[in-house]
Amino acid sequence: MHKFIAMVGTNSDESTNRKLLQYMQSHYADQAEIELMEIKGLPIFNKPENHEIPAQAQAMADNIEQADGVIISTPEYDHSAPAALLNALEWLSFHIQPFVDKPVMIIGASYGALGTSRAQAHLRQVLDSPELRARIMPSSEFMLGHSLQAFDDQGNLTDQQKATKLDGLFKDFQVFVEITKKLKNANATTYEEVREMDWEKL
Repeated sequence: MHKFIAMVGTNSDESTNRKLLQYMQSHYADQAEIELMEIKGLPIFNKPENHEIPAQAQAMADNIEQADGVIISTPEYDHSAPAALLNALEWLSFHIQPFVDKPVMIIGASYGALGTSRAQAHLRQVLDSPELRARIMPSSEFMLGHSLQAFDDQGNLTDQQKATKLDGLFKDFQVFVEITKKLKNANATTYEEVREMDWEKL
């Protein structure tokens, strides 16, 4: 059984993105172990001269490294991913490399009708950057619009079409994880390239 980290892409105490990940954690409990990861509490990234990484960020990195993959659920603020999520990814690429060749599935929930398409596209660019180099599952947008009305009292998705699509994407992600395990021929070189990046010149 795969083990996945489900990153809540916001520091909000009340988030439908957290609800979406909690739904997946419960709904797919017989298919995978899904552990929620919060990004609340991280300090603002300031590229410390002593290269000291907050204990919370290091613990997050350790959990990501040990997982088979990561699911990130992002809201959309001003056509982009939230600052809190980008801040977390900055810490998770500063002299630590948990995302190198790590399979990632991106999903998102928003209050409006348009979903999180721009935020997801933005997040894909960030995760594909030289400092992170994640393996992002392609052609897999899952956008939950009108998310305040999307769950019943038990936390289940009320739109059966959306639930069925998420079922299919989650199965695809598990296949993608297995395929990614075979795409490791350049992993050692990629890892060293990321480790040797000079943050003082960035």
